[in-house]
Amino acid sequence: MSLHRAHARSRVSLLTNNKIMEPNLRKLASVSAVKRYALGKLSRVAEKVRVYLHVTKASSIARRYFVLNGFDGAMTVFGIVLGSWVAGDVGAGTIVLAGLGASLAMGFSGFFGAFIAEKAEREGHLKEMEKATNDNVDAIHYEAARFVAFYVALIDGLSPALTAVISLMPFMIASAGLMSIPSAYISSLVLSLVIIFLLGIYLGRVAKESSWFYGIAMLTAGAFTALIILVIQLF
Repeated sequence: MSLHRAHARSRVSLLTNNKIMEPNLRKLASVSAVKRYALGKLSRVAEKVRVYLHVTKASSIARRYFVLNGFDGAMTVFGIVLGSWVAGDVGAGTIVLAGLGASLAMGFSGFFGAFIAEKAEREGHLKEMEKATNDNVDAIHYEAARFVAFYVALIDGLSPALTAVISLMPFMIASAGLMSIPSAYISSLVLSLVIIFLLGIYLGRVAKESSWFYGIAMLTAGAFTALIILVIQLF
């Protein structure tokens, strides 16, 4: 009899636990389904982007925009910081505002300029294809042209802003009182040079040649530009 009661209590406890666990299991299953859907969606988007870039052969254009404008962003902040150091008595907040203003201007002008230029190039290319195929151009080419114009423009606009903001980070920290101004100057200048060197390394890998050679070449170009800026500021 006692065994029967114990067995009954065990069944009641098991049923109770199942009732408690069921909502949690349903919630976990729901979260898992959402994750699978999101990952599937991202995978499909990534595949479509890959196809668009392959159709338009825009990857190399995007890389050039990224490196060229990233270099411009880093060197712009480098010039602002170097000029402020020569001028003396310039607050961290002022340098941050000047650098952000310059990077935003480069970002917006780069985005709209690249978008208009790339859109014109793509539309001209599509018209040539239409003429060559008697208006029998696959729809993927139109979709790819619209996407690539925006994609390339976005890289053109973001790359100088990104490198500029990274170079300005020491002054953002200094404006919060967490770093001295002299340390911010040194850190910012070093960061700018590191960014330029890494852009060169990236170019070397793209070219499948010596990354160090390209890194040093970019660094030399940056140092030469900095020297010109310094001479102008001094005289």
